[in-house]
Amino acid sequence: MSVAKWALLVVSALIPTQAFAEHHADDPKAQLVHEFLAAFNAQDAERMGDLVTEDIQWLSVAGPVISIEVEGRSSLVAAMSAYFSSCPSCRSTISQMMPSHDRVCVVEIATWESDGGRRSQQAMAVYEFSGPKIAAVYYFPAEPVSASESESGAE
Repeated sequence: MSVAKWALLVVSALIPTQAFAEHHADDPKAQLVHEFLAAFNAQDAERMGDLVTEDIQWLSVAGPVISIEVEGRSSLVAAMSAYFSSCPSCRSTISQMMPSHDRVCVVEIATWESDGGRRSQQAMAVYEFSGPKIAAVYYFPAEPVSASESESGAE
């Protein structure tokens, strides 16, 4: 499947419904994504490492190109530790989530403080699983946070 078709499938799957809202509260993979994000917000790279497979891949999707940003648990822990040192105010919330059998699709809103004040952006991410752990995370390009997202509040 081409990246464009896959991205369209992911975007169409993110349309929230009442059934989805009731479903994802009991989904163990959705809960794992929440735990991973809580570890991120606590800037606990070691805990993030506990939630992923040994061969985790952190990937960036840009049009037809998928780039491996980080590969392996120890590399992820090191990269996140360095990132947290460079951005102590960075936090992330989930504004939309849709779990499926082996994946959880989310829209994450990142916030941080800069000299110009509080900043934010949003990006779609797809978490893939192997057993009870995160095996890959695909991040799509960041974009401005829409007014409806910032007004509705995130999970």
